[in-house]
Amino acid sequence: MFTRRFPITLGVVMILLLVVLIVGWVLLAVLGALTSTQPPALFWAFLSVGSVFYVLLLVGVSLYLGLSVKAINLTRRQSNFIDAVTHELKSPIASMKLYLQTLSRHQVGPEEQTQFHRAMLDDLDRLDQLVDQMLDAGRVETPPAPAEPEPVSLPAVLRDATATVCLRYRTPLEIVRLDLKPCAIKARQVDLGVIFRNLIDNAVKYAGNPPEVRVTLRRDAETGVATVRVRDNGRGIPMVMRRKVFGRFVRLGSELERDRAGTGLGLYIVRTLLRRLHGRIHIEDPPQGPGIVFEVQLRETLAGEE
Repeated sequence: MFTRRFPITLGVVMILLLVVLIVGWVLLAVLGALTSTQPPALFWAFLSVGSVFYVLLLVGVSLYLGLSVKAINLTRRQSNFIDAVTHELKSPIASMKLYLQTLSRHQVGPEEQTQFHRAMLDDLDRLDQLVDQMLDAGRVETPPAPAEPEPVSLPAVLRDATATVCLRYRTPLEIVRLDLKPCAIKARQVDLGVIFRNLIDNAVKYAGNPPEVRVTLRRDAETGVATVRVRDNGRGIPMVMRRKVFGRFVRLGSELERDRAGTGLGLYIVRTLLRRLHGRIHIEDPPQGPGIVFEVQLRETLAGEE
């Protein structure tokens, strides 16, 4: 609410400052014309107040310009998001419609029927994933109901997330190498599941050919900080985009040129949930070879729990 009202309030304040500035200088000019000589005290008072108002007006214009640029960027990202969601909705629907029309109008063999059914299930999974991500994005905007966090096994969460993602992309579990040490964290299990499903999903989706994904979990005994690193062997992320990719609707490249499906909400959801957990995430290059590494740090961990 504050964000929506701030530009309007800033605009009103700038208009009032401009009016006061103009009126003040007009009065100063009128007094000078009537008295031929301006009283020094009055002159310096008007000059001081006018200078302060002028500086405030410049600051307000600069802030308003910054807000305008952010609004333009957000509008562009929202437009890309609408294009992406429209494509993600129309493509599987059109595909399923074509398969159903073929099955209803033509005689197809058992093998083709099996292929059609599998393809339609893939399209339904694609729609289900899109709906889940939209629901997650809406949920992170609303603070959760107060609840006592319970110890959650991070290795179990990472294994479940890996299995879910590999099943979604119909890839063998072996492409994701897990190196996990015993560790638990006091948090909501659903939040941890959403965080690591999104990160592993991105790693598998953008991995190279052949795909290689590595997930490691370590806990620092002295600080109690758990560090999860998710690495892939894909094309990586340019340095200038590594902060921006955590914003809403942000995706790399042009919407019409992308070869991977997505909405630009996954990393935004990850960052928002990690902030609730007082965790951190940053992006770095792998020690060697292509790809990218997402490193997540979580506190309030417990040692030796599986």
